Amino acid sequence: MRLSFLGGTREVTGSCYLVEAAGRRFLVDCGMHQGGREAERLNREGPLNVAGLAPEAIDFILLTHAHIDHSGLIPRLTALGFKGPVHCTLATGDLLRVMLPDAAHIHEKEAEWHNRRVFRRGVRHGEIAPLYTVNQAEDCLHHIQGHPYDEAFDPAPGVRVVFRDAGHILGSALIELWLQEGELERKLVFSGDLGQPQRPIVRDPTAVGRADVLLVESTYGNRRHKSFEATLDELVHAVNDTLRRKHGNLIVPAFAVGRTQEVLYLLTRLVREKRIEPPLEIFVDSPMATAATETTLRHEALLDEQTRELLDWQRHGDTGVKIRFTESVEESRALNTLRGGAIILSASGMCEAGRIRHHLKHNLARRECTLLITGFQAAGTLGRRLVDGAREITLFGERLPVRADIYTLGGLSAHADRTALLDWLGHFSEAPARTFVVHGEEQTALGFAQTLRDEWHWNAEAPQRGQSILL
Repeated sequence: MRLSFLGGTREVTGSCYLVEAAGRRFLVDCGMHQGGREAERLNREGPLNVAGLAPEAIDFILLTHAHIDHSGLIPRLTALGFKGPVHCTLATGDLLRVMLPDAAHIHEKEAEWHNRRVFRRGVRHGEIAPLYTVNQAEDCLHHIQGHPYDEAFDPAPGVRVVFRDAGHILGSALIELWLQEGELERKLVFSGDLGQPQRPIVRDPTAVGRADVLLVESTYGNRRHKSFEATLDELVHAVNDTLRRKHGNLIVPAFAVGRTQEVLYLLTRLVREKRIEPPLEIFVDSPMATAATETTLRHEALLDEQTRELLDWQRHGDTGVKIRFTESVEESRALNTLRGGAIILSASGMCEAGRIRHHLKHNLARRECTLLITGFQAAGTLGRRLVDGAREITLFGERLPVRADIYTLGGLSAHADRTALLDWLGHFSEAPARTFVVHGEEQTALGFAQTLRDEWHWNAEAPQRGQSILL
C-alpha cells in the first residue's frame, strides 16, 4: 500500500493524492492549480506527471467536492485517456455538471483571447489550445457515479468507502477509506475541505473517531475567523454605507458554488431582521451561480433548518429583496451602466476569470463604490493583491487605479479556522499513526503540523509535492 502526494501540499489549490492498494491505483481529488506563475504549467502537465503515470493507469477517482481546485483537472485527465468512474456524493455530481463545462468555457475564452493578442503582435508559434474544451468537459460527466452520504460502497475489491458530510459546500464530503490486502487493513481519512461550524446553508462537519492515516486541510490553520456576529455587523455597514450614497455599487466577487448562496442568504436574513434597509436589488451575474443556486434548491433536504425556514419566508410575501439572475452576455454588460444602488455578485471568487473582472473594471476606480471580499484569496491571485492593498492593477491589458472602498469579511469563510480544525481533530479517540497536513500555504501547513506535534504529540508533518509513503 502506498500514498503519494501529487498536489495540494503546502498550497491551497491543486489537491490530488494517489493511492496504490489492493492491486488498484486511484486518485482522491484531481484539482486545478489556481494563481501564481506556475499554475498554467502545472495544470498542463497534470498531477500524474509527478508520479510518472499515464491517465489510463488510474482505475477510479474519489472526489471530496465540486470546487475546481479539487475537481478541475478531471476533464483533462479524461481527454488524455482516463476511463474509470468518478465517485462522489449525489449533490457533488449535480454540481459538477454545472461547474466543469463552465470552467471549460472559461479556458476556451482565455485561449481565444491569448491567441488574438498573439495574432495582433505577429508572433509565430505563440498560439495555445485551451486546457480542455466544453465538449471534453461534457464527455467526462459520463464518468460520474453519485452516492448518498453515510452509505458504504466498494469501488474495487479490497477498497471500501464512505462519504461523510464535510459541511463545506453543498455535497462536500470527507472520506473514510478502508484498504485491505490479505490480512493487512488500513483506514485512511481524507478531510477534504472542512466547513466552519454554525454557518448558514450547510450542516456542520461530521466527526470521525479514528484513522490509521489522516490527511487534514489547513487553509486557516494559523488563524481564527472573526466572530460571526462581528462579521454580520461589518456586512451591514458595508451594504448600508454604500447604498446610502445613492451613487455607488457594491461589487462582490463570490464563488458560484457555496459563497454566492451564502451571501444571498445573509442579505435576505439581514433585511428580514431590519438591519439592512429595503428595498435591496441584487444581481447574480454568473450563469454557473444561477445553475448552482437551482441545484442547491433541488437538494433542500441537505440544508440546515434555519436556511429552509428563511427560504419559506422569502417565497411567501413581499420581502423587499429582489434577486435577479442574469442570463445573457447582453444582460451582464448592461450592469456596467448602473451607476449606483446595485449589489452585483459575480464569479470568480478570487477575481482570476469570468464576469467579475468586467465589473471590477467599471467600478474599482470609483470612490463611491465598494468591493466586498468574502472568501480566501490564494497567493498570486488578483483578489489577493486587492486584499493586500494594491493601489493599481492590470485588467485586460490596461492599468486601472483602485479607489473603491475594500472590505474583507474573513468570518464568512467556508473553511474551518484553527479552533474548528482542532475541535474536529479532538474527536479522534486516539492519535492516527501518521497525520499529513495538506491544503494550506507553506508556512500555515508547517505551523499547524508543528502544533500537532508539540501540543498533541501526534506524528504530524506537512508533505511536499511528489512525496510518497508506504502504508
